[in-house]
Amino acid sequence: MASSCGDILVKEIDKRASGQAFEVILGAPAPDAKGEFPLSPPKKKDLSLEEIQRKLEAAEERRKSHEAEVLKHLAEKREHEKEVQRKAMEENNNFSKIAEEKLNQKMEANKENKEALQAAMSEKFKEKVCWHIFYLQISCCEHLTPLPVIFNEGHDCGVVQYCRRLPNPNHLAS
Repeated sequence: MASSCGDILVKEIDKRASGQAFEVILGAPAPDAKGEFPLSPPKKKDLSLEEIQRKLEAAEERRKSHEAEVLKHLAEKREHEKEVQRKAMEENNNFSKIAEEKLNQKMEANKENKEALQAAMSEKFKEKVCWHIFYLQISCCEHLTPLPVIFNEGHDCGVVQYCRRLPNPNHLAS
């Protein structure tokens, strides 16, 4: 089937479910149309020395402007890198300080706990020693004698208090 529309003739070649093929035939050129187009562009007029100099100066300005923009961009990039590096160092220092403070606090707490545990064990040991001496005196002697002063002045266990209240065997003999 062929249809035409003015200067264009369309001829159907093949029609399928996947698509169709057709041929387009263009009509003759209009009588008022321009002639053939030249293959090469029209020649430019000769440039004067001043125009060439002006164009070279403009190109030099563009090149300098572009170079300045590139240098400015590089300087900004370096400044940003320095800022990032400074922040990283600052965060690292802060982290180190915080970690050191936490470690010192833990060490101080451990030291205090150790000292408290040692003091408690020492007190418990002194108490055991007091009672042990007391039982030895009871089991070994018929008459109680005052305990020898082996305790610190600040030490005040129940056994020492009890022994101080006991009568002195030297007084009983007289």
